[in-house]
Amino acid sequence: MTDYSRSFGGAALGARLRRASERIDRDGTRVYAAQGIEFEQRWYGILRQLVEHDRPMGVGEIAAILRITHASVSEASRSMEKRGLVESAAAPEDGRRRLLRLTTAGKALAAELTPLWKAFSDAAVELNAEAGDLVDLLDRLDDALDRRSMFDRILSKISLDPKAPEDE
Repeated sequence: MTDYSRSFGGAALGARLRRASERIDRDGTRVYAAQGIEFEQRWYGILRQLVEHDRPMGVGEIAAILRITHASVSEASRSMEKRGLVESAAAPEDGRRRLLRLTTAGKALAAELTPLWKAFSDAAVELNAEAGDLVDLLDRLDDALDRRSMFDRILSKISLDPKAPEDE
């Protein structure tokens, strides 16, 4: 059977990245389940930031560090709060800002997961090497998007951006 996305090469970049991400996340979820641990992949970055900084952190601050949307952090943190892993409170200086902190259960889970996260990290390093240093290519992709967003690139192709280079 033909791989539909592969047949489009670079034109299917978004689909291929999404597919790889889903495969990695799905396997991660399977690992946690096989270990009898209830853990959602989307919690990882938030939990790691709270562990590493060892202080309450704002949703926006975590989003900025992880370079993901405020909404993503907010949604994931709400599910973490329901599970009793984090607590949120209004920031003293600005009641609109939510500060997250690990609960005792969140700290215990992070400690339990540390050896497993080492295995995840080792497997990721191995996969990256096997794939020919994909992380370097992803860094270059991030840099290219920082220089010029996909939005701007697409608009220039449909002639809606008068400032766009004519020949790319």
